[in-house]
Amino acid sequence: MDSKRIKVLISNDDGVHAEGIRTLAAELAQIADVTIVAPDRNRSGASNSLTLEQPLRVNQIEPKVYSVQGTPTDCVHFALNELMKDDMPDLVLSGINHGANLGDDVLYSGTVAAAMEGHFLGVQSIAFSLVGKQHFKAAAIIARQFVERHLATRVPTNRLLNINIPDRALAELGEVSVTRLGARHHAESMIKQQDPRGHDIYWLGPPGKEQDAGIGTDFYAIEQGHISITPLQVDLTAHESIGAMERWVSGRE
Repeated sequence: MDSKRIKVLISNDDGVHAEGIRTLAAELAQIADVTIVAPDRNRSGASNSLTLEQPLRVNQIEPKVYSVQGTPTDCVHFALNELMKDDMPDLVLSGINHGANLGDDVLYSGTVAAAMEGHFLGVQSIAFSLVGKQHFKAAAIIARQFVERHLATRVPTNRLLNINIPDRALAELGEVSVTRLGARHHAESMIKQQDPRGHDIYWLGPPGKEQDAGIGTDFYAIEQGHISITPLQVDLTAHESIGAMERWVSGRE
């Protein structure tokens, strides 16, 4: 890429007014033309869901800042297929999320889903998460450094990147570790209560504790105070199982 200002689309799942997205946009505005398209409210855990049964309502609340009554995936889909279709961004960034997206979390994460939609639609995409809710400025500076590195040398293999940043001051952050996704134990039991009318209601239980959190995982990197960067692929095919499945289907196994 050349040295001209690039165009960046930023979305998230914490909502258009969240501290994380505003801090990221302010930091990136120093080197890029930034457009924000984000949900009108918190949509954490929305994963890759799209709104299909009703139209999307979009409000421009500030110059180049759009609030969408929809999911994170809706936001990026609208931005790339309608709002910016004639002037596509060079990067799609998602975050900075208010909390980690490690291991199995990526299956549910609206933050990762927003970046994944950008990846689906052919734009290099990166998801950023702060493992906490305090040092957003430090995380934004790290995000800017990754963007600048991409400008100097493009991300290899065009993979979707999931980056988690410890909740520490900038000077206290460790090195960057390239990691794989770890894994958690199953989530804890649901919490059953009753509403004021006596009807049963259920809350999701806390996420399970780390199960696969050894050296090389994103969990381990964060535990060491390192910045974790995990390249993700979208193909969920278990390629090594195709032969066994063919034998099973044909009755040979």
